Order: sequence, then structure tokens, then C-alpha cells
Amino acid sequence: MNETANPVTAPATLDILQIQAILPHRYPFLLIDRVIELEGYRRAVGIKNVTINEPFFQGHFPGQPIMPGVLILEAMAQAAGVLVFSAMDEQAMKNQLYYYVGVDNARFKRPVVPGDQLELEVRLERQMRGIGKFTCVARVAGQTVAEATILCSVKAALE
Repeated sequence: MNETANPVTAPATLDILQIQAILPHRYPFLLIDRVIELEGYRRAVGIKNVTINEPFFQGHFPGQPIMPGVLILEAMAQAAGVLVFSAMDEQAMKNQLYYYVGVDNARFKRPVVPGDQLELEVRLERQMRGIGKFTCVARVAGQTVAEATILCSVKAALE
């Protein structure tokens, strides 16, 4: 991002180019297409358009494609990463990665299939000793498809 962002002035939405400026993930592992709501350092809502062209559908499952639950959890973590890194300036983000450190209470309510638009809502509950705790909900057409509490930590990238 070209401008310095902070919790007060962060943009309310992010397009794919802005997301790529924040997250190190790339195809086929970038699982957020857009951020439609960004409330400073507290809450973000991201969108993943699920298409039959996703590489994981070749094997999960042939004839009945279902998005793997672990990838829904990964998409939640990426949304949390966007929330945290969008509140930092470029220098603070440099050489930093957002690592998953835990998942609690993950529940899957219904399958996510090609054609679904996955809405990922993450809320920062607390930040202690460099670890953020997030309440996450994934929805399709307003219905909850998955939920979890995730823990992530900002660390220097491995060299």
C-alpha cells in the first residue's frame, strides 16, 4: 500500500491488489478476493468467490466438489491477517508474517460448493503478548457454514 494505514484511517474496503499488498499469499493459496468491510483493528469482512476452477476440487471430491474445511479456516486466518496488517504502515509490515498458532471450537454447519460466495467475518477479541484471538464466522447467502476461534501471531519472516 502506498499510504500509511492506521486503525482510524484504514479504508473501508480493499480490492485484490490492496489485499496482495498486505498478504504474502498468492494463487492458488490466496483465499480472499475482496474485503467489503474493515473497521480499523476490530473487525473485517472478506469475500471468497468459490469456483469450480479451484485446484482442490479435482480431488475433494470428484463428482461432488466440496471446499475443504481446513481451507475455510485458512481463509478466516487470511482475513484476520488483512485486519491486522491493514492497521500497520508499510515499514511495520516489512518482513513480517502472520502465523496460525491455534484453532478452537471449529464447527462446520454445511458444505461450501462451487458457485458459493463465502463471506468471512473476523473480530479481534484480544491481543496479548503478540498473539491475536479472533472470533470467526463464514457465511454463504447469510447462513453460517463454519465458525471458529483462531489464534495468530505476527513474527519475523524466516530467512
